[in-house]
Amino acid sequence: MARYWPGRSLLDLWRGTLSWRELRVFLSHLPHDSATARAVRGSTPEEEAWTLDRQLLATIADAVRENTFATIKLGGDPKKTGRLKPPRPIPRPGVEQPKSNVIRFGGRHGSGAKQLAQVFGRPAANQ
Repeated sequence: MARYWPGRSLLDLWRGTLSWRELRVFLSHLPHDSATARAVRGSTPEEEAWTLDRQLLATIADAVRENTFATIKLGGDPKKTGRLKPPRPIPRPGVEQPKSNVIRFGGRHGSGAKQLAQVFGRPAANQ
């Protein structure tokens, strides 16, 4: 209360200088990032730090990293880029990280491109 309403305290209720209505209005209009609003929502400060803007920036950063990886993988020498792994996304609260970046296809490890190429009778793009 002292942070958002300097000079006032809950003791003002007892003193008679603060009404219950004023307290209710104050609490209902607290900023989204206040400790009281977080406690009412039941969220942690780490979860609250991830605003929509930060979520979108993390998504953009992940997309740029994936695009860079794809560009290097497709345009690079297969001998040098063969062991290159896709980038992991930026960790976000409430989202579990995948166990592995390896894509499984037909029960075997690998990107699946070679197995798909065999099925369709064409060479894989980076062979």
